[in-house]
Order: sequence, then structure tokens, then C-alpha cells
Amino acid sequence: MSNTLPDAKLYIDGVIRSSSNDAWFDNINPWTAESCGRAADATEGDVEEAIVAARRAFDESDWSTNRDKRFELVSKLVDEMFAQREHLTNIACLEAGAALGAANRAHIDGALNGGKDLLECFKKVEWESDRGNKVDMGIKSHRIVVNEPLGVVAAITPWNVPLYVNVGKVIAALLAGCTVILKPAPDTPLMGSVMGEMADKVGLPKGVLNVITSADPAMAGEMLTRDPRVDVVSFTGSTVVGKRIMENGASTLKRIFLELGGKSANIILEDTPDFQISCMMGMAVFHAGQGCAMPTRMLVPKSRYEEAVEALKISYGAFSQKWGEFGNPEHIMGPVISKKQHERVLGYIELGKEEGAQCIAGGGPAPEKGNGFFVQPTCFVNVTNDMRIAREE
Repeated sequence: MSNTLPDAKLYIDGVIRSSSNDAWFDNINPWTAESCGRAADATEGDVEEAIVAARRAFDESDWSTNRDKRFELVSKLVDEMFAQREHLTNIACLEAGAALGAANRAHIDGALNGGKDLLECFKKVEWESDRGNKVDMGIKSHRIVVNEPLGVVAAITPWNVPLYVNVGKVIAALLAGCTVILKPAPDTPLMGSVMGEMADKVGLPKGVLNVITSADPAMAGEMLTRDPRVDVVSFTGSTVVGKRIMENGASTLKRIFLELGGKSANIILEDTPDFQISCMMGMAVFHAGQGCAMPTRMLVPKSRYEEAVEALKISYGAFSQKWGEFGNPEHIMGPVISKKQHERVLGYIELGKEEGAQCIAGGGPAPEKGNGFFVQPTCFVNVTNDMRIAREE
């Protein structure tokens, strides 16, 4: 497995290139807190070119109408992702800080299998259905329902499991007949850029897929969500940014799809088997808890509370030496994504202590793991629902 990554370049109108002003930013490896590569830092002009290209490809080509053609090409794109599985795994480990055990699951195999599933879904779509005749108010109507692509899609994706989310948004939109502008998070630019490289390799028409990388987390997103030439925004990320996207898209009545933050709960009932309590820990620490499906709090009946606390102590104790080792396929937890997130997580841990919760595992950084953004697997009990650590992601 390589310790460095290739340049993450823009992919606009069928051309893989640097930004128009040849600016770059560092791609930081969370395991070391050092650069493992660089990414093209797009300008506003680059974003404008991507919008123009996607709009033209939708309006002037047969991508939206030639279903056989796009199924064939998107199938080749999914096949190419499978062929590059090892490369994609390396990107997930170095760029997103995924432990190898996590990369082999949701990061890569989950994404690749999701791409296959979308191809199977495509085969089942009823593109046109005849609903027959109906007479209403003396007027006879022959009703036909046609499913059509929505237009240009801005896919704005997060850093936690980037390939998984990129595939879910991009492959689905392409199969539907839309054209796409993919804007990955600044922390994981290559996992977006590589999709452009693969699209170019399998021969997707110019402008059908465009990829924009930028050090500025807001510039490209602001342009895409305000521009009337963009018809759809699909965003996964924070609630604050989701609100902003809804505001920006309102004036042009964009279709907005949002998957935002939350504080997922595991609810333990009186008859829950013992093993389910002890296995909750595994989900909470998977990829350092950085996922939309992570049940990061547990609600337990008073009658089983002490039992649950003891189960968590045992689980976290057993796990304490089984994380943070790069390249170990049995490890499912590595560092958090960035210095900013490292400081934020540690801040919440201190906040939990200040609010009066009891820390039964972890509770601080893990410098013994290296110079990266490591936080000990941490668990609080005696948490009340008015505490911020129980309410905020």
C-alpha cells in the first residue's frame, strides 16, 4: 500500500486538468497529520465551466433519452471501480483515515456493491406506463405517465465515507439520465477526482460527469446551489449547511435532497438479548464514529441499566488495544478526519465531563498511536438528556 496519493485533478467537460490558475492544496493524511498528496483548487471560473458543460450535455446530447447507451456506459464505470478496488482502498485509508477493516466494508465494498445494486434497480424502472382513459367533467383524457430525468444535478458529498456517498449520488443520477457536477469535501478530494478519471477512461460523453475540488468548503457549493442552470441538489452533511442549501435553492425551486446530522439512539427494551447490549460498542467506534448510521447513544430501562454499564465496560476494555493500527485488517477504527475534527471531538469529551457525565472508557487523545488525529474510544454513562453530548452530533 502506497504512502502517497496522486494528484486530485478537476474533470470538466471531458478534460482532466488542474485549476485554471494552477492552484493546489494539500491532501492531509489523518494518520500522520501530514500531506500525502495535493488537489486542484478550483476557481469560480472552473465551477462556471462545469455548470455550462453539464447543462449543455443535458440539453443538447442524447444522454437523457438514450437509456441503453447510458446503462452500458455506467455499467462500464461500475466495472472499472471494481477493477480499481485496491487503488480505491488505498485512497480511503490515506485520505479518509479509514482503518483497513473499515475500508474493506462500508468504504469500498459497500460502495461497489451499491453501484451493482443501482444497476439492478435500473432494470426494474417502468419508464412509461399507460393509465388508460378517464372521463372527468365531460372531458375524456388518455393518461400516460412518463418518468424523466430532472436535469443537472449538483452532488455535494462529505468526507466520512466518500466513495460510498459519491456512488450513491452519482451513479443513481447518471442512470436516471441526469448530468452531474460532483463536489467532494476538501478533506477527501481524490475520492471524487478518481470518479472523473474512471468516467474518462470508460468513455462517458463530455459534460455528463464533472468533478470540482476546492480548498474552500463553501465557494463551489454556494455557486451550485444558487445557479438557475442547476436543477437538483443532493447534499449529505451538517444541518447548518443543509439549511443554507434550502435557502439558496428556494428562489429557483430546485429539487433538494438532504441527508443531515443527527444523534442516533439504540433503544434497549426489557427483553433485549444480552449480546446486543455488548455489541453496541462496535457500531459506535466503527470508523471513529464518523458515519450517519452510527448509534452513538444508548437508551436503557432502569431495570437493566447496571447490566448495560458493565457490558460497555467489558466491551470498551476489550477494544482498547484493537484499534489505530494502519494496515491491520482486523481494525475498524483509525483517526478522525482532521485537526479541526480532532479538536472538536476532544472538546465534546471535556464538555461531557464538565456536565457531570461519568467517563468509563477513553476520554482523551491517543498520542501513543502517532502524530495523527487519534482520539481514544470513549464512552460516557450517567448521561442526562439535557446534556449537549446527548443532544448534539
